[in-house]
Amino acid sequence: MIIKVLYEDSNILAIDKPSGILVHPAPEQTQPGTGPDPKTIIDIFKKKYPKIEIVHRLDKETSGVMLLAKNPKAHEFLKKQFVNREVKKTYLAIVSGFVKNDYGIINKPIGRSPSDFRRHLAGRGVRGELREAITEYKVLKRFQAKTSEIFPRFTLPRIRGGTYATKKFQKSLPAKFTYLEISPKTGRTHQIRVHMKYLNHPVACDSLYNPNGSCPENLSRLALHAKSIEFKNLKGKIVKVESPLPLEFKKVVKTMYQK
Repeated sequence: MIIKVLYEDSNILAIDKPSGILVHPAPEQTQPGTGPDPKTIIDIFKKKYPKIEIVHRLDKETSGVMLLAKNPKAHEFLKKQFVNREVKKTYLAIVSGFVKNDYGIINKPIGRSPSDFRRHLAGRGVRGELREAITEYKVLKRFQAKTSEIFPRFTLPRIRGGTYATKKFQKSLPAKFTYLEISPKTGRTHQIRVHMKYLNHPVACDSLYNPNGSCPENLSRLALHAKSIEFKNLKGKIVKVESPLPLEFKKVVKTMYQK
């Protein structure tokens, strides 16, 4: 897999991470690097940059701009910026339903889900250590889109007195969605996905936090994209890097603005 480099200097890489590839091997993997490519992000860049280190991570199904440090000095330098909340990150997301307010701040600590080790939780029922989490959002567009829903269809019995056979088929139904620009002020695991779930507007096509929710037609991946990141390089210069929308995301966005 060829991954586009969006910014590079002698210490730092900013890449355009595709959806569907892990940043590094996860504990739940049966084999490292499951997905469309047999390697993880760290595997892909390790050969050219032997000292490469992960500064922050994006979920497997999230696409967009991501920073990598070429050496320990750069890693430490960037990590301090994340800890001090000096790095500015902007995401684009499509969420289920019409978000009521045009702008909002979600200030709700995040902990572990009591029922699923893969999930995190904000609000009632959370267990374990609670960590501060703050997310700002702005509504870009409320829209309706066709969805591909799967329904069972019954046929005649295959044999007299036998059970009915079922067959699945797809049907397009309209559903409500909101297109958001989101700025996380903290960097908790699954933060945007957890906070949008807390608002009862989970990210569309999220198999973990929104498994039964509608998904816009032509979009079969998590509807979350890391649009831009702003940081300071080792020379003290402020750098802003942007990632273009993936094609499948563009199709949905183009449709919503044509209506």
